[in-house]
Amino acid sequence: MLSEPDRLTPVPAHQADILTRMGVTIASRPAAADLIIDALIGYSLRGDPAGAAAELITWANGQAAPILALDTPSGLDLTTGAAGTPAVRATATLTLALPKAGLLDAPGVGELYLADISVPPLVYRRMGIPVPELFRQSGLLRIDPWPPSDLLGQKA
Repeated sequence: MLSEPDRLTPVPAHQADILTRMGVTIASRPAAADLIIDALIGYSLRGDPAGAAAELITWANGQAAPILALDTPSGLDLTTGAAGTPAVRATATLTLALPKAGLLDAPGVGELYLADISVPPLVYRRMGIPVPELFRQSGLLRIDPWPPSDLLGQKA
């Protein structure tokens, strides 16, 4: 983690508390791991990662353990798909709600999965976004091949 647990804002603090109660060790310094979960930088990325975030990305990319990126590999611009320096090279990416355009042919995404976070269909309708019933059979979908033109409302 980039911040000590007592310095987190309410939403990340709640998530850290859940992990702690599950028995997951949360470290502020890198250590050997069986799996690296990347949730450092999301939509807030402006320019290349710097400071502690850049150091952790570089460290993660140098490990033998697989990397699971949550929503986006840190350092990747979700709008353009451009990878910053540095950017996580994920083994797999679990993106949330809908596929992001920037994941299209982007480097370092790995296997791509889409997870249901229970966004009500009414929200998409009000936003004018036509979304098929993606999660009728499962709350987790593997997106293969990418891009799935039928999910994006386009013809192949």
